[in-house]
Amino acid sequence: MRVRQKAITIGFSLIIAGFIIGLVVSSSLDLQNKSSAQVREVSKESKDFLNQFTKALTEVSETVKPVVVNISTERSDSGERNPFGHFFNDPFFRKFFDDNEDSIGPMRKHKSTSLGSGVIIKSDGYIITNNHVVKDADKINVLTVDNKTYTGKVIGSDPKTDIAVIKIAANNLPTINIGDSDKLRVGEVVIAIGSPYGLNQTVTMGIVSAIGRSNVGISDYEDFIQTDAAINPGNSGGALVNTKGELVGINTAIFSTSGGYQGIGFAIPVNIVKRVVDSLIKTGKVVRGWLGISIQDLTPDLAKQFGIDGTTGVLIADIVEGGPAEKVGIKQGDLIVELNNKPMTSTKDLRNMIANTPPGNAVELVIVRDGKKKKFSVKVGELPDKIVASADGQSTNNLMGVSVQTLTPIIKERMDIPSKVKGVIVVDIDPESPAGSVLKQNDIICEVNKTRISDIEEFKKIATKLQQKNRILLLIYRGGAFLYVIIE
Repeated sequence: MRVRQKAITIGFSLIIAGFIIGLVVSSSLDLQNKSSAQVREVSKESKDFLNQFTKALTEVSETVKPVVVNISTERSDSGERNPFGHFFNDPFFRKFFDDNEDSIGPMRKHKSTSLGSGVIIKSDGYIITNNHVVKDADKINVLTVDNKTYTGKVIGSDPKTDIAVIKIAANNLPTINIGDSDKLRVGEVVIAIGSPYGLNQTVTMGIVSAIGRSNVGISDYEDFIQTDAAINPGNSGGALVNTKGELVGINTAIFSTSGGYQGIGFAIPVNIVKRVVDSLIKTGKVVRGWLGISIQDLTPDLAKQFGIDGTTGVLIADIVEGGPAEKVGIKQGDLIVELNNKPMTSTKDLRNMIANTPPGNAVELVIVRDGKKKKFSVKVGELPDKIVASADGQSTNNLMGVSVQTLTPIIKERMDIPSKVKGVIVVDIDPESPAGSVLKQNDIICEVNKTRISDIEEFKKIATKLQQKNRILLLIYRGGAFLYVIIE
């Protein structure tokens, strides 16, 4: 009896255990099924594409990195003659010291350093970089990818495009293939390589955000490639390459409010770089075409003042006496609408096209004067070097919050102003006046509503008649060039 009960008990226990095990196994299988159902797989096509894309970027980077160098410069800056700085110029402090400045001790000198990048373009040591990287440098150190350091020598520089060429004593250096920046398209993938913050051989990737950027204020001749590839201090002079590993630009600047990367960088198109570099290597300078005119974009307000229909064209603000344009009869106030059958819509386009025209060649211009079109053939000259000086003025007369003074021979000499410039010089401006955001101190007002003025008396007479007008058209001379402005 006991044996039978024992067998029943064991059998019942086995049944219960089997039931529990079944529940556990079933639950486990259910969890596995649920887990399996939640796992998502990347498609084979996507994996293959991404693997191929990654492989391509790695190959491009490994190909280009050896041609990008780190550039560090040293400059000697003169400091204060004494530790008290400007306080020592105060008579109160001077009386405690010998008036002989030599007794104060020698002028202190400080060494400042800066970092940048460069791109090897010739195996015998020619390197492209930015002018601002090597400007005024006492010593240039170039570090190559194999950790060899060379002393660089400036072959030539061009501040107007911020390009410079340096050379190191080396041979059999790796070089880079040159691409065609005119073929770049917005959205195209690009890679930036340089030494941001001194971190050599740093590679970043992005896209071409825009092309033909101008009016950035970096250089005189601007036609930048804008990219979101991370560019930071130290990247200047480095390479911007396409997915073929071809050089398409030289990184030159960033837009930043903090000093670091904020998604906007600028590079000089390699097609511009090639022309400048070839000229620098051959002659040590850049030869540019020149028409002898000062130009500005045509705004709707200017078009209305000049009685011009539409806002397409480039306005001539000044003509250089004896220059190519004046010789053929082109005048101040003419509107250039075509150059060699190409419509002109901005000063950038006209300036760059003329600059790239070899001196001696002729260009065909279509201008609008008094509502009529005229054609001119102009033989392009060579752009001369210019030096612009500035100085302060003194206040004597007021109009709409603007204080002016007659432009005397002494002021002209002191400010190195050409003899043909006549008018009154702005010496003070009320920032709350209508002209507060238009005129600047040391501007020279030459015309008021197309009427020439030569002294303060003529200015007063004209000003009295214009006080009730809503808009005033002024021709001013500023920073070595003439410019039309409108005061509301």
